[in-house]
Amino acid sequence: MSLESLKNRLPDYARDLKLNLGSLAAEPGLSEQQRAGTFIATALAARQPVVIQDLLAEFGPKLAPEALTAAKAAAAIMGMNNIYYRFVHMMAHEPNANYKAMPARLRMNVIGKPGVDKVDFELWSLAVSAVNGCGMCVESHEAQLRQAGLSEEQIQQAVRIAAVVHAVAAVLDGEAAMQGGGLAQAAE
Repeated sequence: MSLESLKNRLPDYARDLKLNLGSLAAEPGLSEQQRAGTFIATALAARQPVVIQDLLAEFGPKLAPEALTAAKAAAAIMGMNNIYYRFVHMMAHEPNANYKAMPARLRMNVIGKPGVDKVDFELWSLAVSAVNGCGMCVESHEAQLRQAGLSEEQIQQAVRIAAVVHAVAAVLDGEAAMQGGGLAQAAE
């Protein structure tokens, strides 16, 4: 199980995803920890078991134990926050909605003490927020990253990883559904 095995699992029509996986895994814009953590956090956010297993096998050994825990924590906390803050964002235009002024009253201690450099945790949180589609969280984490000195190119690279990992997960889930649901014959 590794990046190569994940690429080999993809059908021919997803060749671009195979190429993107390979190039993003080697692209130098992010530190090794930032890149590896982004792959792992977004794999967890994509929720596809094979993607999680293969990317964890490839990138887990590149992270110190505390960084691996922090990447997992970013996926976990953003799984909660992205739902809550997406709701707050969607309701912001409602005339009688005061949700933005209300305290969330959700525990988020890991954001303050993630166990790794705050910039890395913010980057992973941004990438997971992109997968989960929370505009409010994406904007917030992007602003924090820019304030901390990351370039647009570095931020874009993390979101490109998120996009590719999510697409790979969708392809594998789609293929499994077609094979398991008798749709494989209909697709041929």
